[in-house]
Amino acid sequence: MYRFALVLPAILLSASALFSQQPSTPTTQKVNPYAAIPVEAARQQNPVKPTPESLARGKKWWTIDCAMCHGETGNGKGETAHDMKLTISDFTDPATLKDHTDGEIFYVIKNGHQDMPPEGPRVKTDENWDLVNYVRSLSAKKDAAQKPQ
Repeated sequence: MYRFALVLPAILLSASALFSQQPSTPTTQKVNPYAAIPVEAARQQNPVKPTPESLARGKKWWTIDCAMCHGETGNGKGETAHDMKLTISDFTDPATLKDHTDGEIFYVIKNGHQDMPPEGPRVKTDENWDLVNYVRSLSAKKDAAQKPQ
């Protein structure tokens, strides 16, 4: 009987210690969606200068393939994005791509990203770089409009 009187409190203490421990919840860290891009791809330099000709070629591809989701101006409010209830980055905001390299943008266009389908081999390499230049130009227009004259 004495043995039971000694063992019972020990069991109760152990059980209460077990139940009082807070379950460990994983910390919610925001994962960088660009982290999956290979380093060598992210470091790739754009060999195509952002000339008016390059921007015109990029705009052509933008109108054909990108505007339906990203919007004509790049504000992320295209008809397809609206219909599918997608949240798409606003490329007219200079902060959107300021921390991303041309190599990262090229990689995303070529290989797709999250809900965005890849262009793959359909768009030639130089045309893909033209698209990178055009995407960069979308925020430049807004940035220039905000500067005091």
